[in-house]
Amino acid sequence: MKHADSTGTAADAGSSLTGADNADGAHNADNAGSASAGSPTGAGSADSGGNADGVLRRRLGTGFWLAVGWLMVMALMALFAPLLPLADPTQVAFGGPREAPSADAWFGTDALGRNVFSRTMHGARISLAVGGFAIVFGMVIGGGLGILAGYFRGLLDQAVRFAFFVLLSFPALVLAILITATLERSLLVVSLTIGILAVAPVGLLARACTLVFAEREFVAAARVMGARHGRIILRELLPNVVIPMGALTLLGMALAVVAEGSLAFLGLSVAGEDSISWGKMIVDGAGLRDLQNAAHVTMFPVSVMFVTVLALNFAGDRIRQRFDVKELAF
Repeated sequence: MKHADSTGTAADAGSSLTGADNADGAHNADNAGSASAGSPTGAGSADSGGNADGVLRRRLGTGFWLAVGWLMVMALMALFAPLLPLADPTQVAFGGPREAPSADAWFGTDALGRNVFSRTMHGARISLAVGGFAIVFGMVIGGGLGILAGYFRGLLDQAVRFAFFVLLSFPALVLAILITATLERSLLVVSLTIGILAVAPVGLLARACTLVFAEREFVAAARVMGARHGRIILRELLPNVVIPMGALTLLGMALAVVAEGSLAFLGLSVAGEDSISWGKMIVDGAGLRDLQNAAHVTMFPVSVMFVTVLALNFAGDRIRQRFDVKELAF
């Protein structure tokens, strides 16, 4: 009997201990769940989810990469056009006058029987070269002056702003006509002419960005540490100012390509029979007879120019949105 009592007592004790352990475990689990729900780690998970959503919203998107793909194709075609198995763009009577698109001439032929597809690919060389050189010139000259004016301010800022406002006030088309009509209409002169027109807009953007970043803490810290003006401009300001200017590069290049086409309509684009550009091709097919009976002579160069300008504008706008840094840190 004593043995049985001791056994029952031991069993009861074991049951009570087991129940206590289970209760404690459940209590600890509840506490752990409550702690995890209110812990910073949970908040961090929520924040990371929000950041992930923000990243998804800020992706460049499929349209951007399609635009970049088109621009890369056109750049490669322009660069390697002389090496590609294309017809001679200056060859007269490659086919009959104003022939419709065919397997031999994908874009048809113009009034002189020249291959429109070959001329369109070769025309990209001058159109893209003028656009690229012009905006680089505007970025270097206008951007450099804008950064210096925004950093040093004072009389330099007033003089640079006055020069920019004079350029903006002068009719752009009249200035382009004066320069190209006075000087030789070479590729360099036409590119510089359009580049001069890009100096003021790019310079004003660079100046505005410099005024903002020049007041930031990292620039003040560099001054306190004894950094010279050159180092502050090159190491602190330039990397930040280049970001918004980079987006403007593609937008400005699109405008430069269109500007070259406008000069071609006035007969002031790059001179020479071998100097083929999209603008000159559009002018060649802009006659009433061509527009009525052979619209392809103008339609294909216009279409390629339109898609290229659209791609430049879209890619530039997407880059601007992607790197449009808001005032979050300061």
